[in-house]
Amino acid sequence: MTEPQDDLTDADRREQGFRVRRAVLSDEHVDRAIRSTTALTADWQDFITRTAWGDVWSRPGLDRRSRSIAVLTSLIAHGHLEELAMHLRAAVRNGLTVDEIGEVILQSAIYSGVPAANAAFRVAGEVFAADDRPHDHDNKE
Repeated sequence: MTEPQDDLTDADRREQGFRVRRAVLSDEHVDRAIRSTTALTADWQDFITRTAWGDVWSRPGLDRRSRSIAVLTSLIAHGHLEELAMHLRAAVRNGLTVDEIGEVILQSAIYSGVPAANAAFRVAGEVFAADDRPHDHDNKE
């Protein structure tokens, strides 16, 4: 494993976390999360920004595309469909094609079960329904 960036302060991790979070999830998503932060959720938002995004997503051991594949499979396996929708969009931002995402879901069916894959395909269909991005197979002659 690669070494974590232990020399970063909490403020550095927070700043780095916001940069990565915005790049992966979008400015719109992060701005919405910030606006909806309450006294109850403020510590949670700070924790996920510093830890998930400033520490884990910022590690050099995997690129963002690979991290997205890992996240998709985990969300599918655990049935976290609301988070799955958000991370399907993030996966495209991180370089996965819609067809590759389909392959990730199909692969997940083997290890997470057909019902989990059915739910994931349904969510992906909803997320990409209005998307005019061509599928890989649409571009083949």
